[in-house]
Amino acid sequence: MSSQGQRLRIYFTGVGGQGTLTATNLLAKTALMCGCDVVAGEVHGMAQRGGVVESVVLLGGWRSPKLDLGEADLLLGFEPLETLRGLPYLRQGGTVLSSSDCLPPLSVALGTSAYPSLTTIQDDVQKVAGKSLFVPCRTLGREAGSIQSGNTVLLAVACTLQSLPFTLDDLRTAIKTFLPEKLHQSNLKAIELGKAYVEQQ
Repeated sequence: MSSQGQRLRIYFTGVGGQGTLTATNLLAKTALMCGCDVVAGEVHGMAQRGGVVESVVLLGGWRSPKLDLGEADLLLGFEPLETLRGLPYLRQGGTVLSSSDCLPPLSVALGTSAYPSLTTIQDDVQKVAGKSLFVPCRTLGREAGSIQSGNTVLLAVACTLQSLPFTLDDLRTAIKTFLPEKLHQSNLKAIELGKAYVEQQ
């Protein structure tokens, strides 16, 4: 699939320590490798473990990495509650691809706030999104050999569903090119698990 000329605004959200920014950078480098104009930036970052991490990648000739509420075409959520919190950035009818595996924030762990059910989160997402899919990313990442590779599972899901303007082979090449060799095996396995998950739906 040609990646040139497609304008796409992607919003990432997750929890510090998950590798959200690594996934953001990998996607941006994959797009560059495929000849796509890319701007990327961090919306809000507390990359220490447990903090919220939000970032954007804009493909197709945008001038700055600015993304306002209601503008994202695609929301990639690496934690369900953060997906829900990031939902205001999604345009009506956009696509949401999210992990279904919870990583409760400290306030929930301490009992000072409640974590909504996954069904509640999914229902709220479906009120805005034209298409959505929740994937057990941490579970599949662990199966691939690294919980962090669950982020690659989600990128593979996005490629398989053609929500991104490049192919699984492009993503495989980017992993071999841009990630340290010690991470290749688990991330390449994560691609296969993400693809298989979509095909089972």
